[in-house]
Amino acid sequence: MTLLNSVIPSMEEKTAQIDAICRAARILPVVTIDSEEQILPMADALAAGGLRTLEITLRSAHGLTAIRVLRKERPDLCIGAGTILDPQMYQAAEEAGAQFIVSPGCTAELLRFAVDSRIPFLPGAGGASDLMLGYGMGYRRFKLFPAEACGGIPALKALGGPFNQVRFCPTGGVKPDNLLAYMAVPNVMCVGGSWMLDNAWTKAGDWAKVTQVSREALALLDA
Repeated sequence: MTLLNSVIPSMEEKTAQIDAICRAARILPVVTIDSEEQILPMADALAAGGLRTLEITLRSAHGLTAIRVLRKERPDLCIGAGTILDPQMYQAAEEAGAQFIVSPGCTAELLRFAVDSRIPFLPGAGGASDLMLGYGMGYRRFKLFPAEACGGIPALKALGGPFNQVRFCPTGGVKPDNLLAYMAVPNVMCVGGSWMLDNAWTKAGDWAKVTQVSREALALLDA
């Protein structure tokens, strides 16, 4: 919720905020919470593996609760909200304490709303038309989604020509076997994914496995 007496950062300032968030994250886990009991152990498992910037999706009824709990109980983590589809969801996530907002796509309504928000927004884009819509409102950072289905690395390279000021967080189909190839593309600032949160592990509460796979993914980038 935008407060009347709050100073709204400029689009350039919010772009810089997104850059800092993505630079620190490198890999942005896309987290869907199935029960409130999962919230803290899942976040702790990711953090133990080195992933301390989390995108909590609103795909489940527990998303907003997770954001509130993590902002209170794990203030050292950077907590964003994902799967934001409209201004109402955006405002609810902002009021819950989200430090950044991510959407799978973009609409003019959502983009305009986020311009007046105090927190940075990473809108989703699937191609040039989405980018032009956001670019015209001052956005320079986008989530390419679903990355592999949208053309993957060749698409990112092609979009880099006409949109040479734009950088991306590709999400959707990014896995350990193509992680390094994505991160090597000049206009990629970080990647998003959920491979470290395999449903079988999270349902079984195998948090050690989540930590291990998270750590291994970051080790690939540091090799």
